[in-house]
Formats: sequence, structure tokens, C-alpha cells
Amino acid sequence: MTDAKVYAVIHKTDAERAAAPDSEQAQYRPADLPDGGLNIAHEAVDRHVADGYGEQIAIRWLGRDGGRAEISYAQLALDAARFANVLNTHGLVRGDRLFALMGRVPALYAAALGTLKAGLSFTPMFAAFGPEPIRSRMEIGSASVLLTTAALYRRKIADWRHELPGLKRVLIIGEDVPEDCVGLDAAMVGAADDFATVPTRADEMALLHFTSGTTGKPKGAVHVHGAVVAHAETGRIALDLHPGDVYWCTADPGWVTGTSYGIISPLVNRTTMIVDEAEFDLERWYGILEREKVQVWYTAPTAIRMMMRAGKAAAQGYDFSALRFLSSVGEPLNAECVIWAMEVFGKPFHDNWWQTETGGIMIANTPAMDIKPGSMGKPLPGITAAVVETEGQTLRKLDAGEIGELALRAGWPSMMRAYLHEEQRYAKCFVDGWYLTGDLALRDRDGYYWFVGRADDLIKSSGHLIGPFEVESALIEHDAVAEAAVVGIPDETAGEVVKAYVTLNAGYSADEALERDIRGHARKRLGSAVAPREIVFRHSLPKTRSGKIMRRLLRARELGLPEGDISTLESDDA
Repeated sequence: MTDAKVYAVIHKTDAERAAAPDSEQAQYRPADLPDGGLNIAHEAVDRHVADGYGEQIAIRWLGRDGGRAEISYAQLALDAARFANVLNTHGLVRGDRLFALMGRVPALYAAALGTLKAGLSFTPMFAAFGPEPIRSRMEIGSASVLLTTAALYRRKIADWRHELPGLKRVLIIGEDVPEDCVGLDAAMVGAADDFATVPTRADEMALLHFTSGTTGKPKGAVHVHGAVVAHAETGRIALDLHPGDVYWCTADPGWVTGTSYGIISPLVNRTTMIVDEAEFDLERWYGILEREKVQVWYTAPTAIRMMMRAGKAAAQGYDFSALRFLSSVGEPLNAECVIWAMEVFGKPFHDNWWQTETGGIMIANTPAMDIKPGSMGKPLPGITAAVVETEGQTLRKLDAGEIGELALRAGWPSMMRAYLHEEQRYAKCFVDGWYLTGDLALRDRDGYYWFVGRADDLIKSSGHLIGPFEVESALIEHDAVAEAAVVGIPDETAGEVVKAYVTLNAGYSADEALERDIRGHARKRLGSAVAPREIVFRHSLPKTRSGKIMRRLLRARELGLPEGDISTLESDDA
């Protein structure tokens, strides 16, 4: 990566630095509950109402069909209390586990907070999951109560619902209530609007998020109420959230970003959240940014590349002047995306890095930092990171420029506390007090971290270690390429060779001449040892609903290997 365009540093002005959050400010202090309790729901809503901010809009909801609702902090607090009372009325108690299966509707947000308020743990699931992924998660998580819609219940759950002996209740949103289920709408009308928040402990389970593995069943990562401290601080430092900001996180609550930074962090920081029920639509998104005067926008590289694919002309005529800070997460952000944002929005996207297991942002390009396009940024205050190599229980830190596994010193507030029912699997994630992320990275001499790939994605060809992200970034610099995914294919001579799968921008047709031109571009940028030997054109690439390209799935299909857990697979043309 020697191209000046890729290595360009986007410098901050003195004024921008002065306006950036001060990471040395006093850390977030949770409010006191009886017996020293700490509860996320209290931090997110009730304390703001008590402080006199009840009339501020907490959620500005945009319906798929044009509906619109504005929910104040006071109203959200009342709805959460009513939901907590509904749970208690139907026999749900502290320590029980609620699973939610629905789209981005207002009831979901009140339910998430009411669940935590009542001392239960909350697990969101993608509404697009099939019956088997839903069942496996509810079995692993010992679900006590399910919140869903009549249509989803009948299509995906009714056939096996009674085979889960621990499932006490099924709550249904809407007027159509299947037999043996509880209608939530009617129950909420009859519920009291005051509820004493359960003074849960900081180390008590609050959230259970599932993450897919390369083999076997999904892993249930346990997070606690004390994670709210990290949600608050990282939202302020990494996302530049201030009270009163209009903030839009496009992530679905069915994955961890949509909960940590689509519910908890923005509410704790007292912002006004935009919640859009609809899926990605270019004109709709540009219209939301303009009409709702979004100030802070948190989205995914996949969405950014889709906007890029439509061309700069599609953004013309929109007023993006309200935007103050743009951030990205989900998978590494290619340098081209950062530079494109500067040209379209007048501001760069700030990439950051974290995982389901970390519970919150760990490494970021913060508002005060110069941006090196393509870099993850630097560790946030309080986070100690290193690039390491391990052998058994021995860990060695690597020097700047060396590729190794990214590791974090354990102990931050939002760190997962277990893989549910998998103690040995959890223990293997830690060596000598360090959490091993499974991601390969390098740290440059300025302290910036650069993503190389997942440890099992690394390609070894003729003695070269090739990170797929570097190759993919070079490929999408070609005008014709919208997205790219790179895998290693066994080769008798080289060990492995690089194979690329690409999708094309509008106006380009897949043919041999274009394939040769793209390969030539890659060789010029990367050298013949690193550039793909073969390029395959596809209409789409296999992705999870959170936008991550599933390279392992491409490789498994190429080699006829087991596909592993694909329950989060959203798009694929294979």
C-alpha cells in the first residue's frame, strides 16, 4: 500500500481539535440505586427524566410506509415501566431471559428497556432468521419469554414452541393474537405506569448476544449492566455524542451494534435517536439525512459502498450541512470510502473497531485525530491493545509493522463475561490476562492499527502472508468494482493463491476484457505475488445481516468444505 491516495492523511484543523471531545474529562458516573445497584434502563431513561429532561425527544421513529412518531424520554420511561409490569404480571422475574424477534418498531425499544428495568436479560434476534436459528438461540439461552409478531410466530415458532419447557410466555404485538399467546397491546393498556427499577448488580447479566462461529452452533456472549459505563464513554469519545444531538445508527438491534449504539449509548448520552423501520434505500437515506438534520451518523461499510456504487450524482441536490460526524463499523472501511465521503459529504467517515465479545468500541478514529484512510485508528482511553503472537500460554508483543493477532488487556467494563455454557471455549480466548480477538492486524510507528484479516482468512502464498483486506481495498479502487472478497485457494506450487470475487458498479458488464483489466490494476498496485490469480464476477457477495462479507463461506463452497453456522447469512447469489 504505497499509493499516496490510499495513505493520504486527513488532518484536523485547530478549531476541529478544540471542538472535539476531551478524553481526559471525568469518566461517566452511573446513578445510585438502592443497595448499590446499577441498571442500564435507569441510566438510559429514568435518570434523564429525574433531571428534568423528560420532554426531550428520545426516539424519532420513521415508519416504512410513511408513518412517523416522536417519543419523549418521559413517554419512553412510562412505556418501559408498563412493560416491566406486564412481565411481572405474567410470572417473569429477575434473572429470566427475554428474546425479541421483530423489526425496528417503537415497541421494541420500550420492551428492551422494560426488560432490563425488571431485572431480566435482553436478547434481540433478526426478524429474518429462519426457524432453526431462532430455536437454537432460544435453546442455548434458556429463553423464558419471547416477544414477537403474530406473523413471525405462526411462520417460524408455533410448530416447536411447546418443545421449549422453560418458555413461560409468548408476547404478541398487534391486535392479531394467536392462541396460547398474550396480546401485548391490551396488556400494556392495563398495566401501571410506575415500576421500581430492580437494583441489579454491575456484574449481573443484562444482554445476551449471539455471534456465529466457523463451526458448530452460535456462541452466546454474556454482557452485564456495568457495560453501560463503556457504552456511555465510547459514545462520547468515539462517536462525538452530546446531549440533544440528532443521531442515526442504521444498525438493526438484532446485532450488537444496534443494541449498544442503537439503543443504550445514544439514550445514556441523551441524544434524539432516528429509528428507520425500512431497509436500505438510497433516496430514502439521503432524504433522512437532510430532512431530519442528522448530526451524528453511524453506519456500515456495506451501506457506504452501496452509496458509492450509485455514484456521486445521486447525492447532488441534498443538503447535508447538519452532519457533524460520520462513523463506520461492521467490517474494515476501505480507504476509498473515506475519500469518497470527503467528496460527497465534505467530511470523512471515521472507522472504528470492536466485536460482539468486546461489547463496545475499542479502537477508533476519534474526532480529535488525523485520519489515515484504511486504518482502524488508535485504542480509546483506558484500552490497552497490542499486536502479539502466541504459543500455548506464552504471549509476545510484536514491533511496529509486524503482523500478528490483535489483543486487548482484559478488564474493560463491556467485556463479555462468558460464552454461555461454554467455559472452555471462553477460557481459550484469554492468555496471560490478554483477550485474543482472532483478528490479524499491524500497528504502525504512529500508533495507528491496521486490520489485516481474520486469523483463519490469512493467505499464505509462496512464503508471503497476504491479508485479504489489503487486496480487496486495491480492487475496489478500480472504477468498475463495487465490492470485493478475497480467499486463498490451495496450489501445489505456491501453497495458496489468491482468488477474488467482485461485484460491479452500474454501467459495467462482466467479460474477459474487464477481468484482465482489473487483474492488471491489482498487479500494478500490489505486485504479482499478492494480486489475485483469478477474478470471478458475482451479482452479490454472501454477507451477514450486519454487513460482514463471509469469506469463509466463499472458501468453503470453493473447496467443498462444511459451511459452518450460516444462520446470520443475509445476501448471496450462489
